[in-house]
Amino acid sequence: MKHLFRSGTLVIILLVFAWSSRAQILSSRDNDIKLASLPYYSFGKGVGLTSPDSLFQFNVRFRIQNRIGFIQNADQSGAYDGQIRRLRLRFDGYVGNPHFLYVLQLSFAPGDVGEIQDGENINIIRDAAVIFKYNKHFSLTFGQTKLPGNRQRIISSGALQLTDRSINNAKFNIDRDFGVQAFYLNEQRDKFSFNIKTAVSTGEGRNFTKNPDNGLAYTAKVEFLPLGAFKKDGAYFEGDLMREEKLKLFISGVYHLNDLARRTQGQLGDYLFSARTFTSYFMDALAKYKGLNLSIAYMSRYCDNPITFDETDPNELVYVYTGFGWDYQASYLFKSKFEVISRFSTLRPFKEIYTLTPKVNQYTLGLTRYIWEHAFKIQLEGTIDRLYYESGDTKTNWYSRLQVEIGI
Repeated sequence: MKHLFRSGTLVIILLVFAWSSRAQILSSRDNDIKLASLPYYSFGKGVGLTSPDSLFQFNVRFRIQNRIGFIQNADQSGAYDGQIRRLRLRFDGYVGNPHFLYVLQLSFAPGDVGEIQDGENINIIRDAAVIFKYNKHFSLTFGQTKLPGNRQRIISSGALQLTDRSINNAKFNIDRDFGVQAFYLNEQRDKFSFNIKTAVSTGEGRNFTKNPDNGLAYTAKVEFLPLGAFKKDGAYFEGDLMREEKLKLFISGVYHLNDLARRTQGQLGDYLFSARTFTSYFMDALAKYKGLNLSIAYMSRYCDNPITFDETDPNELVYVYTGFGWDYQASYLFKSKFEVISRFSTLRPFKEIYTLTPKVNQYTLGLTRYIWEHAFKIQLEGTIDRLYYESGDTKTNWYSRLQVEIGI
């Protein structure tokens, strides 16, 4: 109850602050649909229709990621992998008034849909939310979409410099969930700016249909832009595609608590044999200047007694991944629209699970050719993983990958 009280108090403060400010009526021209709570990158506005009386607007977008790669894991034969990594359709707009928006995103590629189980719906729904945009500062979202977590997770997978997110995102991110989100955004081009983002959600992840429980998830995020906002929301896509003439900085911190989570990562992962409560912390820093992009990120998860056992077979166990990780990423975009990228990631489990999972260092180099910003690009990447086990053994895995992304 105390967590619910804290989160409810924070949401109420944001509501009062927003409603006490002067309402600013939005016109169709001013309303660009894009809210910070919506997970996508857009060069334009897709293909859209607006009714003659301007009471309805409908936009449609798509994007495709096709990739082929070669994977070489320790003690295994090398293998080729070719797949449609992502295939998505997105619809958004407003109904009746530009203050009332909606977003729907569907996924169709096997890696996006997830495991298909007998008797379960195919998991194609990624986002389905209704947004009340009170003014340019305040918005309230109800439905399923990304939680305000770490920056690389909030960024659309279509706006990444490399072909996928880091190993730390794979272990720690808090992903999509169903609930209510309240945002207060106060970004100005050349002045100190900040954003406050909160959420109260089910904690079970997207499209959860199993028996409900009495645990919720609570998320609070603060973002600072000390030198003002980036061009075209540049804090939310990787690479300095806008070639900022002045140095721009972004710093953020996130607190997330998932009460009585039933999966190993809360919104994601295998089902635990018994529920666990855990907290996650995220910190991000980003700098962009004249084609140079530098970022650093910290992610962690804490849980008391993270290992759960099957009551009928104590040899069967499932655990919450507890530990921390760092990501360091640097890139430079040439005026020819070629970009070179490097990333180094460290992943460290806490001692209570170290016998079950290794420490990992990951080294990545990439080359991207932007044809139409992130909406049409070709990416080439090579990655090496070094695994360090509690026993003293080490292993090396590596892969190379070519990916083409296109969308509107």
